[in-house]
Amino acid sequence: MKIFKDRQSAGKLLVERLKNIKADLVLGIPRGGVVVAAKIANELNLPLDIVVTRKIGAPGQEELALGAVDPDGEVVWDQELLDELKIKPEDLKQKIGTEIKELKRREKLYRQGRPSLDISGKTVILTDDGMATGSTTLAAVKYLKRHGAKIILAIPVTSSDALRKVEEDVEDSIILEIPEYFQAVGQFYHEFEAVSDEEVIQLLT
Repeated sequence: MKIFKDRQSAGKLLVERLKNIKADLVLGIPRGGVVVAAKIANELNLPLDIVVTRKIGAPGQEELALGAVDPDGEVVWDQELLDELKIKPEDLKQKIGTEIKELKRREKLYRQGRPSLDISGKTVILTDDGMATGSTTLAAVKYLKRHGAKIILAIPVTSSDALRKVEEDVEDSIILEIPEYFQAVGQFYHEFEAVSDEEVIQLLT
């Protein structure tokens, strides 16, 4: 079931719902979320920044998110999944280290020497192109809360499970679609090409 033409048009639809909301800045989760965030920031005339989180994939099943790590190196885990697969967080130390390294590389690359925007005491609009498991979004939300931000979550499409995970930690959530049948975010977009590092850098400058 295709709902959105592309990430920009999903961002435009979110703008319609965000017009009366007071916020200080817009944060996108790279890479796809930055395209949505840039559209919102542009239309609402707000500063744009990123919050980089990385999924911790299951051994041998990289797409299956056991959790996600944030810029402070803190990990949020899907405890149910860990129990089900009989995996302990300490078994994944090496994997976490690898993802933190990649997270730092991306932050440095995307920001091009610019410092991150101050989020303490600010109301931020946090967005991505969609939430399947909610792990990377939850990691971003926990990170922002820890640093004193109030969060308005703005997501084009999400699974109900993912929304359940994150909604109690945010001030408000603006969700356009919660389809019953949810396999992957890409199934709801007509155009869902991979977003390059170069595109993210360009959007942020």
